[in-house]
Amino acid sequence: MRHVRAAFWVEAVLSACSGVLVLLTVAWPDWIEGVFGVDPDHHNGSLEWMLVIVCCLVLVCSAALARREWRSVALARGVDSAALSNSPGDA
Repeated sequence: MRHVRAAFWVEAVLSACSGVLVLLTVAWPDWIEGVFGVDPDHHNGSLEWMLVIVCCLVLVCSAALARREWRSVALARGVDSAALSNSPGDA
């Protein structure tokens, strides 16, 4: 088992939460109004789509940082970089 730093777990959880918010917003566009009982965008959906854009950016950035952390642990242990690659084009 790999012993990764806390940064990996923070990044992984942030990425997962952002993904859940994206899926929630795509599946139920009016969830903010339903959950919080407020209508900040007057029911036009602009707040929800802004949330999707921001969450997608957070998801991509935090997933990339978590991947970098995961790979740095493996490289520190001397694992071959080719073994870390899962892409067929990387070999």
